[in-house]
Amino acid sequence: MVPTPARIALLDDHPMFRQGLRYILEPLPFVASVLETADADALVALCRQQLPDVVLLDLQMPQMDGPEVAQLLLAEFPELKIIVLSMFSADKYITQMMKLGARSYLPKDANQEELVLAIEQVLTTGYHFTPRISRALMRGVQKPSRQPVAKLPELLELTPREEEVLRLICEGRRASEIAEQLFLSRRTVEGHWQRLLDKTGSSSVAGLVAYAAKHDLLSQ
Repeated sequence: MVPTPARIALLDDHPMFRQGLRYILEPLPFVASVLETADADALVALCRQQLPDVVLLDLQMPQMDGPEVAQLLLAEFPELKIIVLSMFSADKYITQMMKLGARSYLPKDANQEELVLAIEQVLTTGYHFTPRISRALMRGVQKPSRQPVAKLPELLELTPREEEVLRLICEGRRASEIAEQLFLSRRTVEGHWQRLLDKTGSSSVAGLVAYAAKHDLLSQ
């Protein structure tokens, strides 16, 4: 169940786009308020007054771009849940924002149902992980890079059930969907999910995808 009431903040430099989002979000039963601004400093000030539950963040803005805003916000408010909304869908943008701590990444042409689902999932589970995000992260791990990367743990001994759950997580499935597919309770799936995070030393689903891709667990 989505916690209520939820406070949503919008940061985008296009007034008509913000107004359209307000029109979609304000009638939702779990939304208490929708704040909007085109200025990152104004958003920081709003967060200091009362931290929103979710921030919908544009990737490209005139004065400060999305990565800079995300770093600024999460440095001061590490618990803040950020969903990126962008016209840019290249892997490099998705992987950058997810590694910085975004909880989801949606294209601006996503339909209303996808947007609402993303917000609901971020509020209830802390993330909304789509197959598009999963593919971008996996390609990012598999692509050779000249940049130093954080060392991932060596191959761990996972149970067959943990490997099943991991593969479904990497496909972007939610806990409820995994439970239904594997004929398990949601609580059992959530237990496997947490053990996977603990075993791999990951703090997010992005880390699990990186681990699975490195060890070629998704093709088995």
